[in-house]
Amino acid sequence: MPIDTEHPSQAVAGLVLAAGFSRRFGADKRYARLNSGQTLLAASLALPCTQLQDVWVVLRPEDDSTALGIPAQVQVIRSPGSDLGMGHSLASGVQHISQITVADTIAVFLGDMPWIGADSLASVLALASPEHIVVPTFQDQPGHPVLFGRRFWPALQGLTGDAGAKSVLNMNQGRVRYLPVNDPGILRDIDVPYALA
Repeated sequence: MPIDTEHPSQAVAGLVLAAGFSRRFGADKRYARLNSGQTLLAASLALPCTQLQDVWVVLRPEDDSTALGIPAQVQVIRSPGSDLGMGHSLASGVQHISQITVADTIAVFLGDMPWIGADSLASVLALASPEHIVVPTFQDQPGHPVLFGRRFWPALQGLTGDAGAKSVLNMNQGRVRYLPVNDPGILRDIDVPYALA
């Protein structure tokens, strides 16, 4: 499938969750440097920025977006409840985006996943629908990004705690499309320093 980077998608808005506290990493992993010299967060933002016209990142209120290496075109959402878990960050991000976007689907990325393949993202975006959830899988394991059609945004806005959107998927299994891809990058996040290698 050809990837159109000249005309990024307007139908899908990108939401990158990056307000966590990196407790297992031992330091703020968002600032960790990859071999490319980019911060982990900047590297994780690079792919959605090539294929989506509108990309937001959820940060903590005190974060320095410049020091984190966030590209100028990425819009920042500050989540005051970020210390309460990923569910709060996701809820605040979707609430913010739903008020201003023309998109009918949100693609949820994690800020510590820089190795998702461009072809994988393009394949997932091709299935975007306001009435469905799209989940890429590798060897039967679900990964990211996960696409949520507008039908599911109210449920996402009610999330709390640290479980993310699992409850929304579990309640709507009949509307979930699983897409197998040959890409371990959809599973590969950075939780500990040696995973950067």
